[in-house]
Amino acid sequence: MRTVGDVMIPDVHTISPDATIEEAAQEMRDGDFGLMPVGEEDQLLGVITDRDIIIRAVAEGQGSSFKVRDVMSSEPVWAHRDDSVGNAAQIMREHQIRRLPVVDDDQRLVGVVALGAFGVEDSDIGPVSEALSET
Repeated sequence: MRTVGDVMIPDVHTISPDATIEEAAQEMRDGDFGLMPVGEEDQLLGVITDRDIIIRAVAEGQGSSFKVRDVMSSEPVWAHRDDSVGNAAQIMREHQIRRLPVVDDDQRLVGVVALGAFGVEDSDIGPVSEALSET
């Protein structure tokens, strides 16, 4: 059985809740990713997505100096690195998300898994295809 730790991206950029949404958007652009964990000292405080910036800030007329903490999702869902890939796909399907932070036993951020990273092993195809069709 493959675990989330087998497919996650371990080198994760985090952003401070006190950073501006402009800084978050620039890091997302430069890193070519649509989700950034928000944290301090490996503690996951929330997540911010490109969609959060557009819907919760830009569409509301907020300036680029608006803080990450004001638009982030402060109750993120996550998977543990030793969870099965199928369990992570289930979490993603239930919450209709395509990227999932990964934590260790101390709930410290250790990576992020994207839905597309689950690969094509036969045992993974069912949950992944269901999750993709519902997001």
